[in-house]
Amino acid sequence: MTEHIDTRLKALDRLVGTWKVTGGAEGTVTYRWMEGGHFLIQDVDLEQDGTRVKGTEFIGRKRPYGADRPSEDVHSWYFDSQGATLAYVYEIDGDTLTIWAHERNSEAYYRGTFDADGTSVTGGWVYPGGGGYASDMTRVS
Repeated sequence: MTEHIDTRLKALDRLVGTWKVTGGAEGTVTYRWMEGGHFLIQDVDLEQDGTRVKGTEFIGRKRPYGADRPSEDVHSWYFDSQGATLAYVYEIDGDTLTIWAHERNSEAYYRGTFDADGTSVTGGWVYPGGGGYASDMTRVS
C-alpha cells in the first residue's frame, strides 16, 4: 500500500457514525470501519418515492487478486434489498465529498460540502441531462 492511497481511504473517516438523510431520499445511513481498516461499510435504510430500501456498501481500495498495489481510486460496491448492485468511486477533497457512479468523472455523481464542525453535509445527486435531487446529511451519532 502506498501512503497516497491510505490517505484517500482514511479521509473517509469523517463519515464514520450515523447520519439522518433528507431530500430526495429520507432515512439513515451508518458508516463503520471493517476490522483491519481496509474497508468502510455503509448500512443504508432509506425511503425514496414511497419505496423503502435497505442496503450495504463496502468502500475500499480495489486490489485485484495477486496484485501488489491497489488502484488509485477508492471504489465501492453496493447491494440492496431491491436486488440492485451498484459501483461508485469516493473522494474527499478538503470539505467536499464526491461520489461518482461507476467511475471517476462520471456524469452521474453526488457532491456535498461538510460544514465547519463536520456535523452536516449539504449537497445533491446530479444525473446526465439535468436530473438529480438534493440530499443532505446531519450527524446523529
